[in-house]
Amino acid sequence: MSDKIAVVTGSTRGIGLAIARKLAGDGFHVVITSRKADAVKSVVEELTASGFSASGVPADVSNLADAEKVIGEALDKHGQVDLLVNNAGVTRDNLLLRMSEEEWDDVMRINLKGAFNCVKAVTRSMLKKRSGVIINITSVVGQIGNAGQSNYSASKAGLIGFTKSLAKEFAGRSIRVNAIAPGFIKTDMTDQLNEEQVTALQEQIPLSRLGSGEDVANLVSFLASDNASYITGQVINVDGGMVI
Repeated sequence: MSDKIAVVTGSTRGIGLAIARKLAGDGFHVVITSRKADAVKSVVEELTASGFSASGVPADVSNLADAEKVIGEALDKHGQVDLLVNNAGVTRDNLLLRMSEEEWDDVMRINLKGAFNCVKAVTRSMLKKRSGVIINITSVVGQIGNAGQSNYSASKAGLIGFTKSLAKEFAGRSIRVNAIAPGFIKTDMTDQLNEEQVTALQEQIPLSRLGSGEDVANLVSFLASDNASYITGQVINVDGGMVI
């Protein structure tokens, strides 16, 4: 895969960083992007110091011009984008009665519109070369809902519908579009939970443990490869059996 180019949004920490590291190890040139320029620079330096190929573009993908900048720079430098992973996302948790319009709009703008912007920016080049892979990182919450996360649940459910529609639109040009729905994954956020809270989470999971960013990254790696050439329009859970 040494000649393959991957763009991973929200790739400076958590699941996105695990995905970037895995794809770099697979031989992709990985384009790192995040709103924080210092974090982008740090991840690029880490990957290149390890002998991998990477570059970075600080951007807010909820802004179409920024999304076009990320994809445009990749196309200018490399001539193609083979893989787009829409991972950027935020939470603004609140009960609906207390949720502000800003809390709703922020989540929709980044989680759902951000994915639209990046796909919109990359579509023409993928259609032209009749190949490409798009992977949207959704959530089990988009399938089952969660009290206090109506905005997040709606955005992630929207990504599922977006994925299925794109898969139907792009299949004729050999572009595959799939979604991955993580469950409870060990991240900076879960590190702040106490032992009792972690135990309560684990009791909801048949495998009795939280997942890791690497669990999600391994599936991204598979779906991006030719081994998954007959898979499109799917939503695959990485949740330890939580949603059965």
